[in-house]
Amino acid sequence: MFRLTGFQGAARVLAPPLFILVLGCGPESVSKGAPPVTTASTPQSAAGVKDSTHPKAASDSGARDSAVVRPAPATPAAHAALPPPSAVRRTSHDSISYTRWEDADPSTPTVPALHLIAVVAQGSPGKDGMYRLRMPDTLIERVYQWAQTRHALLFLDIQVGHSTVRAELPRLLHFLERPDVHLGLDPEFSMHYDKEGLKPGTKIGTMMADDVNYASRTLAELVSEKHLPPKVLVVHRFTKRMVPNPRQIHLDPRVQIVMDMDGWGPPWLKFDSYRDYEVADPVQFTGFKLFLHNDAKSGEPLITPRELLHLVPKPLYIQYQ
Repeated sequence: MFRLTGFQGAARVLAPPLFILVLGCGPESVSKGAPPVTTASTPQSAAGVKDSTHPKAASDSGARDSAVVRPAPATPAAHAALPPPSAVRRTSHDSISYTRWEDADPSTPTVPALHLIAVVAQGSPGKDGMYRLRMPDTLIERVYQWAQTRHALLFLDIQVGHSTVRAELPRLLHFLERPDVHLGLDPEFSMHYDKEGLKPGTKIGTMMADDVNYASRTLAELVSEKHLPPKVLVVHRFTKRMVPNPRQIHLDPRVQIVMDMDGWGPPWLKFDSYRDYEVADPVQFTGFKLFLHNDAKSGEPLITPRELLHLVPKPLYIQYQ
């Protein structure tokens, strides 16, 4: 297994490529292709594990697991290549073990990670009217220690609700100063632009390239100031309107941006979404999220590592939720 010491002080979190296998925890909702539903309104538990009972086709959660990230092509691919039906046999016993990923692609090391929603969108306004709940530092530190016991990375995710990335990111910087802590953004619960004033979860939210660029710029400055290896910035997306102008996202060698194909549903829907929202609008790296329970609601078994790695470009960041 690829250990953290393999890239301390070097620009090699995702390059040369390695798989980041992530487990996530935290509440989320909203189904792709289904009527909007109210977002999870219960606070994240002290254990940092999300409530995953809310529907969200091709969607996500709070503390999560991540897997692997590979570079996206510089120019859009014509389509996401799918495995021929006869090439892969999925069963209900397919595992998320590192061995499965290493067997599927022996040339790419696998790094474990936990993904915690550190700012959780809420269905109620709260005292400040921001429709988001900030996880306490004590919880973030606890999940970080869990990651440490497994030689894993930690991703801190932000769901802004009626707040903003500019308001929420600064309070997490003292954690992001650590070389093994990275950042995620969840446009689904950003109720701004054409969603201004709506409750999180009633409509799918929007972040613009300016929001992503602010986060990237802040991380880049942190990397330079603290002499850190590059930061990974994960942006979850399963509709075009979630990030409508991805080609205006600026790249910086100090930050490695992953556009993560979010959302749950049957394999054909997830593959089509990857093609339409990640391959069609490449930024830098691509990711793919697998929902252990919701993806199986259609009766189809979970997509296997070998099946997923037939995609072009191959995702390097894999998140289980």
